[in-house]
Amino acid sequence: MQKEDFEILARYAKAMAHPTRVEILNFLAEREQCYFGTINDELPIAKATVSQHLKELKNSGLIQGEIEPPKVKYCINKEEWLKAKELFCAFFSDIEEKKQCCCK
Repeated sequence: MQKEDFEILARYAKAMAHPTRVEILNFLAEREQCYFGTINDELPIAKATVSQHLKELKNSGLIQGEIEPPKVKYCINKEEWLKAKELFCAFFSDIEEKKQCCCK
């Protein structure tokens, strides 16, 4: 992996570092698209909190959203999702292959 890959991987990991964000990703992955209100209805947290989590996920590239007044529609960004999968798999495979550990 290259330095650029580590930066991208860290961005994805940061976005997924909160259980609610993982829950939102799972919720969106089960649907083709979803409106903000639907997400808020499914998760027992304040709208402002859901908005903040959606913003973090969108900034990472893992989800995308578009405005359809008066609603906002969100979905998984499939290209970024596949890239994240590839980078995480490569990262874990590289570490497993090295099999060197200073701890016994």
